[in-house]
Amino acid sequence: MINQFSLNIKYLSINFVGNKALEEGVFQSKHLVDHIDQFTKESLIKYFIEPFKMEEFYHFQHSSAINLNEVFSYAARIFESPKQLLKVAHDLAGFLYEKTTHPNIKSGEFYVCYFENLQLDDKVMDAIGLFKSESKDTFLKVFSDEQDYHIETHSGISIKKLDKGCLIFNTSKNEGYKVCVIDSTNKSVEAQYWKNDFLNLKQISDSYNFTRNFLTVTKNFIAEQLDDEFEIDKTAKIALLNRSVDYFKENETFQVKDFEKNVFEDADMIESFRKFGSAYLDNNNIAIADSFEISDQAVKKQVRIFKSVLKLDKNFHIYIHGPNELIERGVEKDGRKYYKIYFNNEA
Repeated sequence: MINQFSLNIKYLSINFVGNKALEEGVFQSKHLVDHIDQFTKESLIKYFIEPFKMEEFYHFQHSSAINLNEVFSYAARIFESPKQLLKVAHDLAGFLYEKTTHPNIKSGEFYVCYFENLQLDDKVMDAIGLFKSESKDTFLKVFSDEQDYHIETHSGISIKKLDKGCLIFNTSKNEGYKVCVIDSTNKSVEAQYWKNDFLNLKQISDSYNFTRNFLTVTKNFIAEQLDDEFEIDKTAKIALLNRSVDYFKENETFQVKDFEKNVFEDADMIESFRKFGSAYLDNNNIAIADSFEISDQAVKKQVRIFKSVLKLDKNFHIYIHGPNELIERGVEKDGRKYYKIYFNNEA
């Protein structure tokens, strides 16, 4: 987590980046933002920093050489000489504009910020922040004179929601710096220009990403692939989901063969899982080690996508957390379907 106590905004540049497809252009400020009062500085730090959870990290990447990644190169210039920030911010704004080629991409203010004394875990370092505000909110301003109250409406940026953001930490330069990213506007294809086209990032190979990605592969395999190859009902699929989660909750270290044996058991199902996982990783440009330390943070986050709920019409939801041997499915002579549930104690 980031410690904001000693964090300071050293330099800040604000530019406007429009939509290139709509020929909205770029407005480049001539000067850095100066004379920021303490309350505004604290509000900016809250707006820029608090949305980042500091769990999932990335590196800059390039198919040929890392220094050919434009944002990596611009960040390196700023770290070498922070006083260059205004000029480099203009270059970054121009480069971002070149990536806004889809007509649905919103225009907005583009901030380039240099942070001092950013404490990440136990290390203190400088960092560069790239942020874009695309959404505007309506605010009410209530004020009074000697006799009455008055009210006005203003349009502005809410510090409670950061649309797009990127923090570049001045560490691990040879690997492409340590980077975290936010894109909260939407998940459509055109919205991915921030992370993929502009920043060009890849996940860091660490326990958090290994755990998160393997749980995602498992969930997708059970939800999307099993029905195509095996005769399996919903209760059995839920049991597989529960066993998958239990493995990650009960073990400190992950071993792929041990996981496959404990969760899927059947040799044909294991082989199908391996093929599905290999294709998924290739299609998403993801790598997962066969053995790694399990991240408790990733497990807690990914468990939310594992649905252990059996929905029956609009009348009943059955939450299944135990073995599927305790629930039995059948059909009455008149065609009505039923589930028989076995239990020892009633709470």
